[in-house]
Amino acid sequence: MFVTPAYAQAAAPAGGAAGLASFLPLILIFVIMYFLMIRPQQKRAKEHRAMVEALKKGDEVVTQGGLVGKVTAVRDQELEVEIAPGVKVRVIRATVTGLVNRTQPAAANS
Repeated sequence: MFVTPAYAQAAAPAGGAAGLASFLPLILIFVIMYFLMIRPQQKRAKEHRAMVEALKKGDEVVTQGGLVGKVTAVRDQELEVEIAPGVKVRVIRATVTGLVNRTQPAAANS
């Protein structure tokens, strides 16, 4: 008595263009994230690495802990920083976050 008509369903199209179209938003999101997040972070890391490698005696630096001091000795992976007269601490180079001011080489008298 209660018979539902059976409808023929159309066959799904073969993979090809439809498969690529489904991945396009995912690819687009990755490209946007690369240019907005990953690339700027890599650039900042490169600049920080160059700044840390260029540290020398006499530079005034800021550490991650917020200490401000003058570099008195430079070693392979450590710096000796004077944070107050007569108070010197050893810090790992990578913990230096910035330069307050860089020492300038002595200018030749003209």
